Amino acid sequence: MYYSLFDIFSIGVGPSSSHTVGPMRAAKRYLKNLKSEAKFSSVSKVKITLYGSLALTGVGHGSIKAIIYGLMGLEAEAIDPEKPYVSAVERDKILHLGRERAISFDVDQDVVFAKETFLPEHSNGMKFSSYDAEDKLLLEETYFSIGGGIIARQDEMSRRLSQINYNVPFQFDTYQELIEICEKNNQTIHDIVMQNEVCLRSEKDVLAYIKKIYQIMQNSIDRGMKTEGELPGGLGIKRRAPEIYRSLQEKFLKNDMDSLMIVDWINLWGFAVAEENASGGQIVTAPTMGSAGILPAVLRYFERFAHVKSSYNSEEGIIRFLTTASAICSLYRTNASISGAEVGCQGEVGVACSLAAGGLVAAMGGNTKQIENAAEIAMEHNLGLTCDPVGGLVQVPCIERNAMGALKAVNAARLGIQNADSHVVSLDSVIKTMYFTGIDMSNRYKETSLGGLAVNVANC
Repeated sequence: MYYSLFDIFSIGVGPSSSHTVGPMRAAKRYLKNLKSEAKFSSVSKVKITLYGSLALTGVGHGSIKAIIYGLMGLEAEAIDPEKPYVSAVERDKILHLGRERAISFDVDQDVVFAKETFLPEHSNGMKFSSYDAEDKLLLEETYFSIGGGIIARQDEMSRRLSQINYNVPFQFDTYQELIEICEKNNQTIHDIVMQNEVCLRSEKDVLAYIKKIYQIMQNSIDRGMKTEGELPGGLGIKRRAPEIYRSLQEKFLKNDMDSLMIVDWINLWGFAVAEENASGGQIVTAPTMGSAGILPAVLRYFERFAHVKSSYNSEEGIIRFLTTASAICSLYRTNASISGAEVGCQGEVGVACSLAAGGLVAAMGGNTKQIENAAEIAMEHNLGLTCDPVGGLVQVPCIERNAMGALKAVNAARLGIQNADSHVVSLDSVIKTMYFTGIDMSNRYKETSLGGLAVNVANC
């Protein structure tokens, strides 16, 4: 099943693709259906019910804010984070549905948290119900946020893999199939992805989008390095990236550098994006927002330190990095999951680490075996990683995990290049293993904040 690069990397607002981007898209789709069924003009009240993980960590993850954005008909790229959209709704108890129709809306009364109910299809469930002035039900739909901002309505869940059926020249379900396609056509993974993408839109649009998401990733690093203050949510977490940045600048000016300073820079870039995400900033899902700092950090590592050893110039290497990462992510989406609520943090940080490792090898000019080895090593050493956010916020341990994931990706890439002919475990095997590990994992460790650090850290 081929997932487009445009599906893999989407632009949204933090702190969680499955808890903010997904619910926002679901709410907007529900709004569209109200209009298409000619029921919009009769709506007097809307109620939302959140289930499972969305109910348990939705407040800390910004789900309510995202749903309000969606019901207002807002696009993630067009949202001005400085405007008080949600606070105005909370204050006035009025929601401007689609920014056209004002209805009464009390967050405390009209949003229900069904924390103990896990719907069988997926733990990220949400139900939208609208009523007319006589309290007659107009339209009720249940949606699921299945990872990376992707949504499916309840009637679509049993066939969710068939929702995307692109007419592209190269379909692949496994890495082995992808290798065979590359060998048969004497092409790289990048070449295969680009040929698929230009069947869906123009090459100009594809390259423009790649450059756009790359720039947003880099902007999030730059903002994160410069923005001071405390992260929202009540944990009292101070942004660390600006302090790390100042320290590194001072050491550089004093020529007080050591052999491991590259590690400090990678940590900085991972922190910067993860802190921007935790603050609700504009982020690229890579492949999720909870893990959105890993690819940007490794990309900047390539640009600043590694590209001089590459077969490609910096710009070409960045493009090959992202197209290759996209192909690898397509395999995770097809055969496993990128949802922390479904398979734990191995599906978020673990997958991001795997994509970054494989992408970095591609950017350096590595072959398909080296790419596979790097991506496999990266996931192999994230197997079993739980999702246990303290306070239901994408802060502890999530921010540090982004920095650690970026470092693991760089190391996995280096190992992958050096030992491609001796690796035993295939990427297909490790993807399958990750999925079954996630299925076996207790729900306490799947973005519910009911286990792990979330219940063992004092004063959380």
